[in-house]
Amino acid sequence: MLVKTLPVGQIETNCYVVTNENTMEGVIIDPGDESNTILDYVEDNKIKVKAIFLTHGHFDHVTAAETVSEETGAPIWINEKDTSSVPDMFKFKAPAGTKMYKEGDIIAVAGMVFQVIETPGHSAGSVTLICQNALFTGDTLFRGSCGRVDLPGGNMADMSASLRRLYGLEDNYEVYPGHMDATTLDVEKRSNPFMASAVGE
Repeated sequence: MLVKTLPVGQIETNCYVVTNENTMEGVIIDPGDESNTILDYVEDNKIKVKAIFLTHGHFDHVTAAETVSEETGAPIWINEKDTSSVPDMFKFKAPAGTKMYKEGDIIAVAGMVFQVIETPGHSAGSVTLICQNALFTGDTLFRGSCGRVDLPGGNMADMSASLRRLYGLEDNYEVYPGHMDATTLDVEKRSNPFMASAVGE
């Protein structure tokens, strides 16, 4: 599994292209902007995109989703709690054909298996995606920090519960957050003050 990070948009949201190197099929996580940048990478590397996963519905994670879906034919997936029937910068106006995932869903796509866990706090519909040794945490867990909770749909109690849940995962996952640098779960368990506070340390 190859994970390519493409920082996109004015606030450099991490868009991830996750590729099965055996089949050159892949998924795109959080195409937040700059559809041309994302599509150029996909075309240059001859990747067959099979799905588009959104960790939550905020504009900086979803702006290019519909364009990328139209160009690749890949369906969009999101938690229904972060969708809206009207335009909203904090929720995704899901086009026809959008698929909804929820807690516990297992999605086998592109020869890879993604597990969905709901991790609200930054938004009501935030999810973390687990694939092999990788956690795609959106704006829940950052390197040394966590997502803000003062936006519509944010909730500190929910964020603390989500951080405790991630803390409870046993493996030392590679953590691919929605912004800033990648990290590992073990590092965050040892040094992230927000995670420490959430678990009462």
